[in-house]
Amino acid sequence: MEQLSTISLQPVTKQNYEAICDLDVSKIQQDFVACNMWSLVESHYNDHYQTRGIYANEEPVGFFMWVPESKNMVSIWRFMVDEKFQNRGIGRKALKLAIDEIKHSYSIEFIEICYDPKNVTAKSFYASFGFVEYGFDEEEGEVLAKLVL
Repeated sequence: MEQLSTISLQPVTKQNYEAICDLDVSKIQQDFVACNMWSLVESHYNDHYQTRGIYANEEPVGFFMWVPESKNMVSIWRFMVDEKFQNRGIGRKALKLAIDEIKHSYSIEFIEICYDPKNVTAKSFYASFGFVEYGFDEEEGEVLAKLVL
């Protein structure tokens, strides 16, 4: 498999939203990730939701959506890499880019992310960036983790 090294985050626009909607995770992962189309609908009706396509060598390969929750916190609500592009380091590079963009766009104290407690891959992945579990969202059934900036 070719290593895709030029990773960037680009706004989701009229020109690329269909390609972003076509991205998907494996069947095993589908319970852990909301569909990109639904996320784009949410962002369309909530102006403060921020969406980014993850690009590898100018090809859309993933998706982010984050939401400023308060003056102190931004939550990453959606993060996925298409199943055909996983296990190439794209997710790691993309999350670093997202964290950097969030840090430079907002004066906040921390970034929050949540994940299904059964998703042990997500837990260790986010922990490797410094995210620390601090709670549980009873309504969504998800672990809450934060990265202190």
